[in-house]
Amino acid sequence: VARPTELARTATRFQHARFGAEGTVLVSHNIDLAPRVPAEEGDVILVRGQYEWNDRGGVLHWTHHDPKDWREGGWIEFEGERYE
Repeated sequence: VARPTELARTATRFQHARFGAEGTVLVSHNIDLAPRVPAEEGDVILVRGQYEWNDRGGVLHWTHHDPKDWREGGWIEFEGERYE
């Protein structure tokens, strides 16, 4: 469970959400493969994906389905709805 502190859409067409705590975990949610999550700063969400550590806190990828079925997909839950 996390609280978004910043939401942005980049030129590469990926939605990113930053989550603060003892560092920052960047959640990279590909909105070309899954719907945009309508969360705003302070909202509580539940995220499932693949975590990769880095010296800034890490990145959480694969928060959506895998279109090639090579891996189990992830998701983001917000207000009772699952975005995958």
